[in-house]
Amino acid sequence: MSTGRRVAAVVALAAPLLAVCAGLEQAVRHFGTFVTFVLAVAVVTAAVWYALTRRGPLRWLAVLVATGAALLMILLGLSLFVTQVASLVVFAVAGKYALGRQRVLVAADHPPQRARHGVLLINPRSGDGAAERAGLAAAAAERGIEVVTLRPGDDLAALAEQAVRDGADVLGMAGGDGSQALVATTAMRHGVAFVCVPAGTRNHFALDLGLNRADVTGALDAFTDGVERLVDLGLVNDHVFVNNASLGVYAEVVRSKGYRRAKLQTWGRLLPDLLGPAAAPPDLAFDSPDGRTFSGLSLVLVSNNPYDLSRAGRAGGRPRLDTGRLGIVTAQGPRPVGEWTAAEFEVRSGADVPVGLDGEALLLSPPLRFISLPGALRVRVPRNLMPPDRGAALTRSDLNALVRVASGQPAVA
Repeated sequence: MSTGRRVAAVVALAAPLLAVCAGLEQAVRHFGTFVTFVLAVAVVTAAVWYALTRRGPLRWLAVLVATGAALLMILLGLSLFVTQVASLVVFAVAGKYALGRQRVLVAADHPPQRARHGVLLINPRSGDGAAERAGLAAAAAERGIEVVTLRPGDDLAALAEQAVRDGADVLGMAGGDGSQALVATTAMRHGVAFVCVPAGTRNHFALDLGLNRADVTGALDAFTDGVERLVDLGLVNDHVFVNNASLGVYAEVVRSKGYRRAKLQTWGRLLPDLLGPAAAPPDLAFDSPDGRTFSGLSLVLVSNNPYDLSRAGRAGGRPRLDTGRLGIVTAQGPRPVGEWTAAEFEVRSGADVPVGLDGEALLLSPPLRFISLPGALRVRVPRNLMPPDRGAALTRSDLNALVRVASGQPAVA
């Protein structure tokens, strides 16, 4: 381990400690200002909530109050804010240098695997044409991969089934997470390997697999020079999901007309009806691990493996996809209610339940039975897979890695 990386690790570890000390020093020396700042934060939070959940004059009044309180926060806490931001920048930059770009999930000394008959399904409409911009079809053909491009009206699941019947031993999908789940279902059912190509809008599954979402064609190396790992899938009733299933407010918004064309406007239009003072609570009921029964919560999120909600910079990523556990997060309005993991989970309702399944809108009959399918999917990824080049994050894993580097050990245990 080079001396430069060890010094950078020490600097990165010291930066957040200095930020905490600066905050404590401001609170002690300027207690009145600190209290006013905290009150301004509370006013901004309440005003933003009112702006989201009200209509008419009250919404605009809340916007004005939030703006004024935010300006007061800036005036009172400008020096502290600059200190905190500078500390986080130092942490991210020094941590990035200290950790370097580590190989994740796989290593170069693994024997390469090459598809005998690889088939790539491409949704040309996903990601506003990301596949076409990347020249994905031509890049796949150069690697000897058969390309099937979806046309309007095509049945993606049927095309994936036909590819397997025609002898495909590796199925790839270039599209959004909803499309990834459909093709992954076919791959799981027939026991063939699956390749995720990040050609959708957000590509959360690709990101949690460790793929670089900016390198669309690079994911094709999984067909020609890849290795496999087993990852879990989630199942609700008979529907597979690779990321999550959302019940409550998000599911209602996703299924509304016009959401795909104007997402922000749709949220602004529907939130007062869904979360305002006259909103009826969602008809959702479930039991928590301690035996308590909950009902009427505005959000129930069930994920294929738990999200790391503590991560600064990218809250919500899943560190692992092979724990055999579902992540369950519930909230009532802006207030978190509970978070836990389980192998199974059930939601009851007196009517069909809207579900946002990997971003796609469904209507499912209750009860909704969620289960984890451990190691259900053979995922093939590039053998020399490299993560996106990013700074360190305030997570336990990155902090532990920095401690190892500072002590002269490899970043990856």
